[in-house]
Amino acid sequence: MPEIDLSERHYELFSPPSDVRGMTKLDRTAFKKTVTIPVLKVRKEIVSKLMRSLKRVALQRPGIKRVIEDPEDEESRLIMLDPYKMFTDDSFEKAELSILKQLNVSPQISKYNLELTYENFKSEEILRAVLPEGQDVTSGFSRVGHIAHLNLRDHQLPFKHLIGQVMIDKNPGITSAVNKINNIDSTYRNFQMEVLSGEENMITKVRENSYTYEFDFSKVYWNPRLSTEHSRITELFKPGDVLFDVFAGVGPFAIPVAKKNCTVFANDLNPESHKWLLHNCKLNKVDQKVKVFNLDGKDFLQGPVREELMQQLGRLSKERTHSVHIVMNLPAKAIEFLSAFKSLLDGQSCGSELLPIVHCYSFSKDANPAKDVQQRAEAVLGTSLDACSSVHLVRNVAPNKEMLCITFRIPAAILYKNQILNLEKHEEPPLKRQRTDKSFSKEKTQIA
Repeated sequence: MPEIDLSERHYELFSPPSDVRGMTKLDRTAFKKTVTIPVLKVRKEIVSKLMRSLKRVALQRPGIKRVIEDPEDEESRLIMLDPYKMFTDDSFEKAELSILKQLNVSPQISKYNLELTYENFKSEEILRAVLPEGQDVTSGFSRVGHIAHLNLRDHQLPFKHLIGQVMIDKNPGITSAVNKINNIDSTYRNFQMEVLSGEENMITKVRENSYTYEFDFSKVYWNPRLSTEHSRITELFKPGDVLFDVFAGVGPFAIPVAKKNCTVFANDLNPESHKWLLHNCKLNKVDQKVKVFNLDGKDFLQGPVREELMQQLGRLSKERTHSVHIVMNLPAKAIEFLSAFKSLLDGQSCGSELLPIVHCYSFSKDANPAKDVQQRAEAVLGTSLDACSSVHLVRNVAPNKEMLCITFRIPAAILYKNQILNLEKHEEPPLKRQRTDKSFSKEKTQIA
């Protein structure tokens, strides 16, 4: 008889009782179910040796013991077998029968009634059984310390409190489940959330790339899916480099970079982010290396950043060997802030290799997102970036929506006032054709 697909087999056997369909308030007792499992009776002293030879036919189900005590014989154990592979005694293969004979074990199969409870079912199986049949079941979430952050769809909302409790029950360490109820506010980058189940406390602690961050998740922006991107940017820095973090949040760029003996200027407009940024700098022992600001991004660029750049790129710039980076992680609006670089500095421009490197984040729904992001950045700056930029795909945010990072050196003609005047005397060169998707790879950005 042909074997049924593993996932289908387990779904049929281990799905919760059908009468839980439509449940909106979690009743754990309603998930009791009895299933009949084939078992093989063996002497307890040979169980370990025999199990190695019965891997093919032993029951494979997380949370359920494959070997249990025999209620009728203290010296024996019952090995649970896969009910979709073991139909009769003849279902054993020759090699398996040979081992059984060698160990003096009868191949006779018995039946055992196994009681399943709520604890035996996975979160996805519970939700699939509860939600209306045929509707999408999403059991994934973002973990932020003790908080499970869900983004429920409309058809799941009638079951939201049950879903939240299931997430807490089935994920050790999760004590609160929340659902986002609006889009991220572009000013402070936080969003309204509803506690679905568990504790109301939103002050949490997370570990990311060996650093610790504490914050009130209901009042600041934090995305655990950006861990790889935080590392990618941090790896670009060498000791002595300078970072201007325009939208710093609670410090996931600023703190790792400061730990590399770099000088960091970190800013965030959100007073809560500013508070927790200061706290996290102390927590990670980099408070002496990070200067923290609570300004609008444009004011930060045209104030502290301008003043520091005038010194960094001034008369001693020829002796300077370190790099200057400006990170702008506000994907919804960061490209608009690029206009702040136009005529930002006075005086003569430094060598091109000393010009600041910008890492600017953006979303795109375009068919060619890399081209779209570059063209929008060029439109704000008023110049081509073909010769000095690359675009990196950060992650897929939603269907047909990408998050990207465009990295480029700020052209001297944009950054310096006198260069702007000279540029206006000449016709603006046409934009070159966008580079191919080579520049849209996930390789680490390299700008000398």
